Amino acid sequence: MTDTDLSPAAACRRLLRQADRATLSTLMADGSGPYGSLVLIASSPAGEPLMLLSDLADHTRNFGADPRVSLMIDGTAGLDDPLTGARATVQGRIEKVEDNLLRTRYVRRHPSARFYAGFRDFNLYRIVPERAHLVAGFGRIHWVEAGDGLLYGGTTETLAQAEAEILAHMNADHLDAIGLYANRLLGREGVGWFMTGVDPEGCDLRRQGAIARLNFEGAAEDSDAVRRELVGCVKRARQMG
Repeated sequence: MTDTDLSPAAACRRLLRQADRATLSTLMADGSGPYGSLVLIASSPAGEPLMLLSDLADHTRNFGADPRVSLMIDGTAGLDDPLTGARATVQGRIEKVEDNLLRTRYVRRHPSARFYAGFRDFNLYRIVPERAHLVAGFGRIHWVEAGDGLLYGGTTETLAQAEAEILAHMNADHLDAIGLYANRLLGREGVGWFMTGVDPEGCDLRRQGAIARLNFEGAAEDSDAVRRELVGCVKRARQMG
């Protein structure tokens, strides 16, 4: 399914899942106005934005006083005319989350985070989306409410429990397949791609500082469904050769 075939809510989720960074906007605790900062993001299996943030950062002090935030995700990189590309601003409330699976998922997305993820003054946060503003090119502009499907509506728990095993298997035994996904299906160059995450809508790949997102054709809510999707992707990639 192409991006233009997606509902506005699904397009927002896809944009978020593809991104590894965003601009977090908070309200200054001293009342002086809004404040924007660069943050590294991952997504929960359901599509909630995740961030590992320091207690010492200005944005953390700000949302400690007022949890209302917005997160601007920019999908326009590399376009000759950035205004033709997709971007979305997610509005919601930020909250601290104690979840080892989500923390591990974040660190896999951002390997450099393993150096500070265990510090006591770094905590994992998620944004609970309330609505989003999607601009997906000229003439495709939507406000999307949380109840319209901003989060994935199916089952995520089963796959979340199996994610580490799936990744270990793929990265140990099927790096050649991951390379095919990156090189042929996604048009990304180079060798050394590996898988950092899998959710019901796709999987995340990484090579050094580069990232890529392989979207599934259908929902995959358990290991067997993921296997079927990945086998299908390999077949399509080989046919392209």
